[in-house]
Order: sequence, then C-alpha cells, then structure tokens
Amino acid sequence: MNAQSGLARQQAEFIAHVLDEERAQPEHWTERQRAGLAVYRNNYRAALVDALRDTYERTARWVGEDAFERAAAHHVITSPPASWTLDDAGAEFDETLAALFANDPEVAELAWLEWSMQCAFTAKDAEPLDVEGFTSATSGFGEEDWSGMRLTFAPGFTLREVDHDIAVLWNALAQDEFDNPDIVLAAPRYCLVWREGLRPTFALVETLEGEALAALAGGATYAGACTLLVERLGEEEGIAKAGGLLGRWVGEGLLTGISGAQSSRSS
Repeated sequence: MNAQSGLARQQAEFIAHVLDEERAQPEHWTERQRAGLAVYRNNYRAALVDALRDTYERTARWVGEDAFERAAAHHVITSPPASWTLDDAGAEFDETLAALFANDPEVAELAWLEWSMQCAFTAKDAEPLDVEGFTSATSGFGEEDWSGMRLTFAPGFTLREVDHDIAVLWNALAQDEFDNPDIVLAAPRYCLVWREGLRPTFALVETLEGEALAALAGGATYAGACTLLVERLGEEEGIAKAGGLLGRWVGEGLLTGISGAQSSRSS
C-alpha cells in the first residue's frame, strides 16, 4: 500500500467516526484523541447546522429557532452531506422536515421552495427562448413536428404539488413581524420555480397546468401534453388551453429551446 492510498484510508476512517457516534473507536486511541474527536464532531455539526440556517432562513422563522435547530441536527446526523461544499448541505432537508413535521406539512413545502430558489440561483446560465426565437424555430413546422415537439426548460426549473399558499407564507416571512397567515388552499396547486435573468422566482399555478408541465419536463411530447388537456377539458377547450399555456411559458422565460421531429431529421 502506497502512502497516498494509506492516507485516503485514514481520512475515510476518520470521517466515518465523525459521522457515526456509535462507531467503535480504535482501542489504541488515548482519551485525548477521543475527546478531540468529540470536539471536532460537534464543530462539524455546528457548521452544518449554521449552513442549513442560512439556506432555510424563512423555514427557521416559521418553526422557531429551537425546533429548527433540533431538526437541522437530526438531518446532519441522519443525512450527512456527500459533497465537498457547504452549499449542498441542505439537500433533501425538506424530506427530513416532512417526517419530523408530519402534522404541519407546510413546513416541508416551504423548505422545498427555499432550496429550489437557491438551486435556481446557482443554476448555469441559459438564454431564454423568446417569442421571436420560438416563432423562428417553429416557422417550418408541420403537424408531425408540432406533435413530436419537446420543450427544454430553463436550468433550475422545477415544480411540485402543494396544499398551502406558500407564496403568501413566503412574503409574510420576509417582514420583520408577521401574523400567522391563512395558507391552506381550497384545492392543491403546483408551485413552479425558475430564474428570470439573475433573479430566482416562483409562481403558483392551477393543478392542470402543473400536471402538463410535469409531463413535459419529464420528457413528454407537446402532443402528449395536449392529450392530457383534451382528456380533462374536451377537444376544443383543451387544444386552446395548450396553445395559451405554451405562449405564456415562452413569455415568462420558462423555455430555452425546443426539439422534435423536424430537428431530428435535420441533425
């Protein structure tokens, strides 16, 4: 075994002890070494909790500092980060909160929004497809091209179904003082997150639009999304709805490109 591989093994063993308090420590360790590990482990976890607090500022305000710190500590113990950067420490924290705050599901929804906004902010740059660009790209489209068209969404674009008006909650928590707003939605909606220029943003949309977007983001063709809308609304209204939504998505900068039957033939 060379020195480099031996060092890597020692480093892996050390981080395993940092992450797992129950891991048996080497018998030859002195009390000073054991105490030093405990100090290092506490500092390590404190740094991760601080990173979570920075990322989930609104979530911390909503649940309260004590509850948030306990949840954050639980997360860093049960789901230690696998990345080298603290920016990734908050990954999947919303899933931890969903389990810990099962009776308050808006907590996980709010945390998901905070994390998605951060991811949108740090996503790679891409030029949005504007109306002129979309018109040019589809100018030669025939029926087959429209049916087989697939949409490319802006980097950082994501969405999920929510049962609470997290837009109202988000804005309330931006104030120095806030009352508990009424945030339970009469029916589920979808929250979309994307970036406009350098600014991450989000919006709540009706469930049907969210389902169409989810299908398209998952790789469905435009015809597939149209079929979904037609099944729910009928042929005339469904096709009109599909066209109206597509125009709005282009106008809001959600798309960066299209691909389909025509582009496949010409490539």
